[in-house]
Amino acid sequence: MASIEMKNIVKQYGDGFPAVNDVSLDIADGEFMILVGPSGCGKSTLLRMIVGLEDITSGDMVIGGKKVNDLAPRDRNLSMVFQNYALYPHMTVFENIAFPLRLAKMPDDEVRRRVTEASDVLELKDHLERKPANLSGGQRQRVAMGRAIVRQAEAFLFDEPLSNLDAKLRGQMRTEISRLQRRLGITTVYVTHDQTEAMTLGDRVCVLRKGKIQQVASPRELYEQPVNLFVAGFIGSPPMNFLPATPEGNRLKTPFGDIELDEKRAAAVAGHDLLLVGIRPEYFEDASLVDEAKRPVGSIFRARVDVTEWLGDSQFAYIPYEAPESIQKQLRDLSRELDAEELRTQAIVSIDATSRIREGREAEFWLDSRKVHVFDPESGENLTRDAEAGAELTRMATQDREEQLEQVRESSVGAA
Repeated sequence: MASIEMKNIVKQYGDGFPAVNDVSLDIADGEFMILVGPSGCGKSTLLRMIVGLEDITSGDMVIGGKKVNDLAPRDRNLSMVFQNYALYPHMTVFENIAFPLRLAKMPDDEVRRRVTEASDVLELKDHLERKPANLSGGQRQRVAMGRAIVRQAEAFLFDEPLSNLDAKLRGQMRTEISRLQRRLGITTVYVTHDQTEAMTLGDRVCVLRKGKIQQVASPRELYEQPVNLFVAGFIGSPPMNFLPATPEGNRLKTPFGDIELDEKRAAAVAGHDLLLVGIRPEYFEDASLVDEAKRPVGSIFRARVDVTEWLGDSQFAYIPYEAPESIQKQLRDLSRELDAEELRTQAIVSIDATSRIREGREAEFWLDSRKVHVFDPESGENLTRDAEAGAELTRMATQDREEQLEQVRESSVGAA
């Protein structure tokens, strides 16, 4: 295992375009780091610079305490798993997994031992004599992972490995990758554009936008304390709702009614004329189902429901609202940048499955005012972000991970 340090990394192509622009990121020994962002944000380019498939224009890449800018990929002792598996169709599963060991001219006994161990971990023992064409997509991806494991590299690098799989298989493979990484305790860098993968797999997540880091934090901190409008819009499914608002004292006036702010938040938004309020769908509830003790800490409003979607364990209600043209344009621009469906002037509200709210009718909703975020429309900055609370969330996640790694090390010593 090894730590990976990126110091002011820049990748500039011949036309002067900076695909990666002054990225500094420290990945701890044994950490599972996710690089996430929309198409063109620079995440795959950054991964390829780690492994040595892309030259670094400027900056330093340090792996295991050693600067590797000028080292060839074969000399960096890293294992990479690609999106398209990159398997040899004429070779058996055994020989595909063993390929890097054959290149290194390892003895046959050592090759067989390592391949057998990897196939046991990945549940491929019964498929070692089969060819890739006779395997399912998930099995092929496990073969590619097996080839990475047998090298006993200092780090795993994954480049959108699940994007070719169907939704059900992606879920299964996410679980397998997570379990494998925790079992081996190896440093892992995983590139994806899927925020669900980012939230479920990583110890920390690095959100990239146009070649620059926006925020590096635990999945929970990204969700609960996003640093800006871009991160807030990218993380979460369904996405965060953004409503225009104007401050009046300790209140924000929105299309749905007034939202009460505590003194700290009110002071943070003072002096602004027009703001964007960010509200997660689950921050709403059917007012008729809210516990009486909880009602005073939130805001009550009435609105006409346009469409409802019943999902069995929950429901979504869609509520249209009016917004200035400047806000509408900003939401359209943000949608294009996020590669997402257009962020329309409608709120998505998550309500209990037992709610009797129906489409085409007015309904009363309760909003948890303590959880709303307020953004500056011009800069995108989250004016009400609690940096201390966010840092504590990431600190707790890091501590949990360190305890897990210690258990892995102790079990390895015991096995030896």
